[in-house]
Amino acid sequence: MHPELKAHPDYFRREIVQLADNVYQAFGFAASNVYMIVGDDGVIIIDTTETTAAAANILAEFRKITDLPVKTIILTHTHRDHVSGAAIFAGDDAPQVIKSERNSDDPLIDATEHPRATKAMQARTKRQFGIGLSYPDEIIGIGVGPGDRPLKGMGAGMMEPTRLISDDRTCIALSGIDLELVMAPGETPDHMVVWYPEKKILFSGDNFYRSFPNLYAIRGTAYRDFDTWADTMELLMGFKPEVLGPGHTKAVFGAAAIRDVLGDYRDAIRHVVDATRAGMDAGLTIDELAHAVKLPPELASKPHLREYYGRVDFAVRAYFVGTMGWFDGNPTSLGALSPKDEAERMIRLAGGGEAVWGEIGTARADGDYQWALQLLDRLILVDMDGDRARLAKAEVLRDHAVGQINCPTRHYYIQCARELEQSDD
Repeated sequence: MHPELKAHPDYFRREIVQLADNVYQAFGFAASNVYMIVGDDGVIIIDTTETTAAAANILAEFRKITDLPVKTIILTHTHRDHVSGAAIFAGDDAPQVIKSERNSDDPLIDATEHPRATKAMQARTKRQFGIGLSYPDEIIGIGVGPGDRPLKGMGAGMMEPTRLISDDRTCIALSGIDLELVMAPGETPDHMVVWYPEKKILFSGDNFYRSFPNLYAIRGTAYRDFDTWADTMELLMGFKPEVLGPGHTKAVFGAAAIRDVLGDYRDAIRHVVDATRAGMDAGLTIDELAHAVKLPPELASKPHLREYYGRVDFAVRAYFVGTMGWFDGNPTSLGALSPKDEAERMIRLAGGGEAVWGEIGTARADGDYQWALQLLDRLILVDMDGDRARLAKAEVLRDHAVGQINCPTRHYYIQCARELEQSDD
């Protein structure tokens, strides 16, 4: 695997981190973090992880610190990896559950009267997160969380909210703790950050974590408004926090360090927007821009902007489609051949199937895995040596996965390789 990913098990080692005298972070236990604030007569839990098993492990650690009842659960947003352990933390305490009244734009969570392609998203979600892959050979981390984490009770502990927050900024007193709940759309429209002014701690949800942001998730997402996400970085910096508790990855300490990472996040998002928009105005297509737009070296080298979870080229494509739609501006694209028709013609032009296989062999030998995959797809589309081509594609996907720094991409390649191998059994 990519050498940078080999360090992830050490980085995501499980620990309870004390952020202040009464504030604790459960880190490395699950895909996302859980925070506990100890108040006068009870505790406040911020976010609840993806599974009931992980929530139970965290609660056991928190109970070593205090046995006060859970009075309040606050959800920064409603992605499943943040809401699925709520019932475990609630137990018999019957806490209030607080979230934003806004929707997340996630069809797996938000109710809608119109059907969505949920089966497709579920399959793609499994691939993105490497669910079912072996640790540590196939999965070692998910980019912003540990790969070695309990998956029992995935999505099983969700609870209906008892209080919905509608105002942009709401001051609330809980168990003797004064907090501010502030709307901060970014990764999702329903994002709500939690500000603890007395301790100068900001719980930012998934608007920041140690990776280039996942401006587009390959599991399938609606357009995440990039400009709004960048604006939210300005909002977060305006609190002048001295401790930053992200939804994933380790907490950040020190006002200057926090200002730097949030500023870098803002600048990276704005750079992708500006460069993509300029290229669109210059008449470049979506594919051309996906290959051309890069972060400047001074940003790309920052540890918190490495492409462990999000990818710049994915973001470029998402911005293009999200703001301009699917048409790339090239008139040839308006009436493109069907994939099967194009494949048949390309194979004929190449001189037949054996010529294509020869080029595939050369590409594999040269480590040109993307070209090998594109050629194999053409053989599969026309069912020319179909079984052989599918098994070869599985092998190439595994080879291609080795060099990926982006965990979702790595997982997607390996999961699809597994599916191809199993379909041949």
